[in-house]
This record gives sequence, structure tokens and C-alpha cells, in this order.
Amino acid sequence: MSSFLDLLGPQPIRLPEHAEAEAALADGVDPAQVAADDPAASVAWAQLAEAALADGATITAYAYARTGYHRGLDALRRSGWKGFGPVPYGHEPNRGFLRCVAVLAQAARDIDEQDEYARCLDLLEDCDPRAASELGVE
Repeated sequence: MSSFLDLLGPQPIRLPEHAEAEAALADGVDPAQVAADDPAASVAWAQLAEAALADGATITAYAYARTGYHRGLDALRRSGWKGFGPVPYGHEPNRGFLRCVAVLAQAARDIDEQDEYARCLDLLEDCDPRAASELGVE
């Protein structure tokens, strides 16, 4: 059951913006440079992971996604997240983390790492029941 429906559950987490990183990506700056300049910006890692997955570089995508996922977990914990509860997809700064989880799921599925794939799907469901479909993850 989603904690979105639990009035006594934890409050939704809304990560802070990485405005400079997001602006740089929007301006077409190489996401590798953006990640180097702001390694905590999951959005840069998500863009790298998505591009690698689209190019068929599954292991590279997995590594980028794993890095962005862990940087996102750090940010979530600093924001009060206890390992469960809502991380709304509708809040733009949350999307970098959620995109990393989605690519990690896809890459795990592609290398037949079914347990990791299932964990990622469960995490997306717990964060926001709409996230997986919004991100195109089966």
C-alpha cells in the first residue's frame, strides 16, 4: 500500500533543487561535466545513465544509475527520509533520483539481475505509485 494514502505515514519528501546543474543540462552542457561539477545532482547521473542505456551500454548505464541512486539516497536521508515513504514524481527535483532508479531497474533486468530489478520496482512503487509508468518501466 502506498503511503500517499496513509494520513499517519511519513510526509512526502521534496528534494532541493540543483538549479545550476539543471540549468547547465537545459543549456546542453555535457552531463559528464555537470556530474563532475555537481556530483550530488542525481539529474546529471540520470541523463548519463539514460543515454548509455539508449546506446546499448548496459553496464555503463547501470554504473551511472547506481551512482545517481546513491547520491539521491544521501539527499533523501538529509531531507528526513527513513528508507520508505513518498518521494513524489510530480516534484521536479525528485525526478533525478527516480530516473536513476528506473534506469537501474532496466539495466538490472537487461543483465538478468531479477532481484535488483524487483527491488527497484518496489522502491519506485513506494516512492510514488505513478513513477514507474511515468518513467516507462514495466
